[in-house]
Amino acid sequence: MTDPALARAAEPMVVTKPVLPPLPHNRKLYYGGAWHDPIGGYGETICPATGESLGPVAEADARDVDAAVASAKAAFAEWRHVPPLERGALLRRIATVVRDHAEELALIDAVNCGNPISEAIKDSWASATFIDLFAGLAPEIKGSSMPLGRDWINVSHREPVGVCARIVAYNHPLLFLCGKMAPAIAAGNCVIMKPPVQAPLSAYRLMELIDGILPPGVLNVLTGGVACGEALTGHPDIPIVTLVGSAATGRAIMRGAADRLKRVMFELGGKNAMVVYPDADIDRAAAGAVKGMNFGWAGQSCGSTSRLFLHDSIHDEVLEKVVAGARAFRPGLPTDPATTMGSLISRAQRDKVLHYIELAKAEGARLVLGGGAPAAPELADGFFVEPTIFADVTADMRVAQEEIFGPVLSVIRWRNETELMRQVNSVEYGLTAAIFTRDLTTAHRAAASIEAGYIWINNTSLHFPGAPFGGFKQSGIGREESIDELLEFTQIKHVHTALQWK
Repeated sequence: MTDPALARAAEPMVVTKPVLPPLPHNRKLYYGGAWHDPIGGYGETICPATGESLGPVAEADARDVDAAVASAKAAFAEWRHVPPLERGALLRRIATVVRDHAEELALIDAVNCGNPISEAIKDSWASATFIDLFAGLAPEIKGSSMPLGRDWINVSHREPVGVCARIVAYNHPLLFLCGKMAPAIAAGNCVIMKPPVQAPLSAYRLMELIDGILPPGVLNVLTGGVACGEALTGHPDIPIVTLVGSAATGRAIMRGAADRLKRVMFELGGKNAMVVYPDADIDRAAAGAVKGMNFGWAGQSCGSTSRLFLHDSIHDEVLEKVVAGARAFRPGLPTDPATTMGSLISRAQRDKVLHYIELAKAEGARLVLGGGAPAAPELADGFFVEPTIFADVTADMRVAQEEIFGPVLSVIRWRNETELMRQVNSVEYGLTAAIFTRDLTTAHRAAASIEAGYIWINNTSLHFPGAPFGGFKQSGIGREESIDELLEFTQIKHVHTALQWK
């Protein structure tokens, strides 16, 4: 979730030795500028790489949501009138805090969600960058005018919508928290963030660090599970609910929001294609296929190019190089800087991935790498799966149709471009895609044919702050990481002024 400049900026910050970070002291709910004991009680969070408990976490219920919304609604009455440059200045202060504590926050995410520190540190830097992006875009919330003669003035304004609820996923806890609260706040709204129930600790620590920067009630954090999410979705004083998560959860939120005609914005799942043409640079394509799988995150990325379409003429050569590249990823403890691949988030997710591996075998796919849990004894209690690659996959197999959200790559052979595009577009998702070819005409013909919202040509995985990210079909509604996302948190008001009565 970062660009090359951010990746380079992260390099000096890499941790030099494995270490358990100091975990946040506060495990309560944060709203109204203060910490509150949850009426809903407490649950527990764990380290998925070891299975060890990381202590209690608050579980908000509908009563907690009511209290937080009331606080945010009261704050909105004043915050909406704060000038955009002042809102931006406060957000930049938060970005500075994130940079100053980048290593600490990355270590917390590494421990709590299993991603290796070498990857998590990049999320810290990208978090600050996205906050800065929206801080800078705040003055760009502009309206328009209609010239209807000298006797009338017609102007349209963009105003904030109110109290916004944003529910985010576990694969990038800090990055999603920072990147999703920033546009809503920059637009003059108050926001309630619901961090992932599986990995809430970096959210607690961030609120400890930035407490007092924003006016009370502007930024609120409620941790919890289904009860919290349902209460946010159905609350009458929340006009917009957004999600980074699964398509199934998106559909549930849309049903819950329908009764009050709430706005929704979703960044959901993906079963993304990478297409390699016969004229492609073989080494670059193989490296792109490995990179596109996000093996470092154990494949837990909605944008992973988990369907690799290789032309028959270069299939075997590319496959051999992809397998060799994937072997470099070895699961390990996430706080060890030598670890190149983390764990899955939970036992349930690991079991789901292993189920799909067995299903692929049963459907006739050929296992060419991985396929099980690593043998290292220090990883026995964690939720690890090796990098896994299947060849001889057909586009109608479940392993090629359904989102696994794990380190499983399906390799599909193709010969005819028309049939290729039919297979590429046969899934219900349309988030990302990658195309490898030396021919510009071929590249843009393919890009125009693929039903996806974000496409790389001769590259994979990179996000660029300011470029709109989002999907087609079941992969989502709306666009993020750009001014498009900022404007989602505004509503248009038209004002007519009569200078002369007519």
